[in-house]
Amino acid sequence: MPDHPAELPVIVVVTIADRRAALESEFTSRYARDYDVRTVVEGPAAKAMLVQLVTSGRDVALVGVDHGVSGDALMLMDALRLKTPRSRRIILAAPAAFFTGLAGLRAALAQGRIDSYLMIPQGPRDEEFHSAISDFLSDWAWSSRAPEVTQVSIVDDGHQVEVPGIRDFLDRMGLAYARFTPDSEVGRRLSAAVGPDAALPIVASLGRPPLAGATQRSVASAFYGTPDDLGPDHIADLLVVGAGPAGLAAAVYGASEALSTVVLEADAVGGQAGTSSMIRNYLGFPRGISGMRLALRARVQATRFGARIFTGRNVVGLRPAAAPGQPHIVEHEDGELRARTVLIACGVSYRRLGVPDIESLIGRGVYYGAASSVARDMAGKDVFVVGGGNSAGQAALHLARFARSVTIVVRRDGLAATMSAYLINEIGTHRRITVRTGSRVVDGGGSGYLEWLTLAGIGIDGSGGSGGAEPERVSADGLFLLLGADPGCGWLPPEVVRDARGFVLTGRDVPSEHWSDGLPPAPLETTVPGIFAAGDVRDGSMKRVAAASGEGASAVAQVHTHLAL
Repeated sequence: MPDHPAELPVIVVVTIADRRAALESEFTSRYARDYDVRTVVEGPAAKAMLVQLVTSGRDVALVGVDHGVSGDALMLMDALRLKTPRSRRIILAAPAAFFTGLAGLRAALAQGRIDSYLMIPQGPRDEEFHSAISDFLSDWAWSSRAPEVTQVSIVDDGHQVEVPGIRDFLDRMGLAYARFTPDSEVGRRLSAAVGPDAALPIVASLGRPPLAGATQRSVASAFYGTPDDLGPDHIADLLVVGAGPAGLAAAVYGASEALSTVVLEADAVGGQAGTSSMIRNYLGFPRGISGMRLALRARVQATRFGARIFTGRNVVGLRPAAAPGQPHIVEHEDGELRARTVLIACGVSYRRLGVPDIESLIGRGVYYGAASSVARDMAGKDVFVVGGGNSAGQAALHLARFARSVTIVVRRDGLAATMSAYLINEIGTHRRITVRTGSRVVDGGGSGYLEWLTLAGIGIDGSGGSGGAEPERVSADGLFLLLGADPGCGWLPPEVVRDARGFVLTGRDVPSEHWSDGLPPAPLETTVPGIFAAGDVRDGSMKRVAAASGEGASAVAQVHTHLAL
């Protein structure tokens, strides 16, 4: 931990004279060991302080503004937001102001002008208040700066295309890491441990031998084990393919109800939801929660009940049970597993852009998905986000904490048809974000790293023509592609019937010729008894985190019914 106040991240509290002493005591008593707590009366002094802090290179973790400051506290917060966009912004309200100003505070929160509003503590040990402050500080520390305490070391020279994937995996698994050059002290030590000619990147973690020529998959295997750990005779009661919200919910409920539960995940735990920088509309988290933290909590919960979760395991095939009472066989890249029931919860994958010059720059300025792990790399740069769904909106808002500008590129004439209103409202008030409608990316390139893009208009007939406007070449330092979703289940056998788009049919959506004795399968059961589907991969799903979690939990009840037959 830094031992000098000038090295500590800063908490700034702007208040009125009558409350300065109380708020200063409230914050310093809890946070002064790890943060440089500054309290200042009224707005002009706060602006001057923040200018001084920012110009001197200080990290401002949190800004709390008393709702009672003279003038408009929200206008002051807007000004402070421009000074320190990465800081978490909290309105602090006395009880009377809290209730009289509630409508305005809610509107400001919906527009993204603040991160939260909290009632000023009225007595000692207001743990609800400090729990909220701690959550925001934790979120800031994880997403806005290099961690001070790390669990993983990465040695690379900046040219290994595997590194962005490794970083993204570690971020989504909740593992703090630090990067080192080969000629650093850590780099030389780890290079000596694996041999002077070993390939980069090298990845090392506490208690594990360093990996040379590391990939995301090899890191996942080394850190979290492989299905071989189960032994050749293992038969799971429930095998879940996919560790997104649906798969994790099924793992929690299945394992907690004494089912032998195994989860195979091709990527990192959390699925697409795990890449979201902030999910604000998930039940029970009024201040929002990042996809990583939600996935981390669910993973810990599931494993505490005994579920086994293997990441970096791509499923390549499924052989349905040959006869009643026999197990289904799920094939993965390194072997196969047997299970009495299978839940298909592999979600969806982002569609490819299909522009060769851009595809060649993946990991070097071009990223599929939100890639929160590289957001810090975009500081002061011009970034483009392609897509009009919630994931694209969340990615744009997170990137705007770092980038100089963020442009959302959508083919439609707006965002309303595909994005939640709360995200549209927040994007609409953000000065760093612009939305470019009726457009698509048609080309891009750079010298080893993305430097430019070509944007074209969409023709009236939707054909992708320029619509009368000439294609425009723009400077670009980052491109994040969130292009809609295709079901990730091409590995399924024909016995598991899907619709024309590839989504899995369940329940009454199954064609009647596949019903048994005139009855449809259970609501989440496929055309094969004992094989279920939940979440985004299922035809007719809502494509929302809460809906996927509910389906995953519901599937477990139907698994019990099947096993009891």
